[in-house]
Amino acid sequence: MNIGVDIGGTNLRAGIEVGGMITRQHQVLLKNKESLSSTLLQLMDLIRPLTKYPVKGIGIGVPSVVNVDKGIVYNVMNIPSWEEVALKDIMQNEFNLPVSINNDVNCFILGEHRFGLAQKYKSVIGMTIGTGLGSGIIIDNHLYAGNNCGAGEIGMLPYRDSILENYVSNRFFEDNLGINAFDAHKAAIDGKSDALETWKEFGVHLGAVIKALMYTYDPEAIVLGGSITKANQFFKPSMLESLRDFAYPESIRRLTLLLSEDDNIALLGASALLGE
Repeated sequence: MNIGVDIGGTNLRAGIEVGGMITRQHQVLLKNKESLSSTLLQLMDLIRPLTKYPVKGIGIGVPSVVNVDKGIVYNVMNIPSWEEVALKDIMQNEFNLPVSINNDVNCFILGEHRFGLAQKYKSVIGMTIGTGLGSGIIIDNHLYAGNNCGAGEIGMLPYRDSILENYVSNRFFEDNLGINAFDAHKAAIDGKSDALETWKEFGVHLGAVIKALMYTYDPEAIVLGGSITKANQFFKPSMLESLRDFAYPESIRRLTLLLSEDDNIALLGASALLGE
């Protein structure tokens, strides 16, 4: 039994992993993000009620690069006061429990690999698509984070006139339709032609991401997660069509593409950090 924590730019979530399920989950809106002390107090207040149970440790996923050994997080996305935070030491001193910290997308794929759809794969990549675009990597059944916990930052790769993240994230819909992906999904459901065409184009760009991951890592499977994947019916056909020009067709044929099904998978992955 470990506590899993997911730090986002909007919400903080925490729960206890028991038998591959998250129990006693709590969520709060992150307030006063310009104040380090205020945000840390919010985080502690969220975790504290869970420490009264017989938990062994605390795993935390953050949207940033991390010095995994020292538990220092840097330049956390959408939390301006978190430029350099010795989070592991702070939390261990507060709760007197072992603490492990990693990137949030690494937690996502670790959760899928330990508890979810990717349990049978030795080599698998998780990709989350929402406000941004990121990926986490499992190689030979172990999480691969890179030297600076920056492995898998696929969204930062150059693409066309910009970077991949600008074409495969919420930003793409804001730039092309002037609305967010959630509203673009509703517009597509309503049959609006401009939304349908934009989702079709989005699928082509997502296919380019998948091809980049295949050329780089050649995994057995890729798990897609994040809020935007709920609209998969509108981008999946063009995504699959865009994979037809991959240089090694047999590799694409053998690739398994999965859609994440568990909204708590990142919490489960965070709880599993203690075993890494």
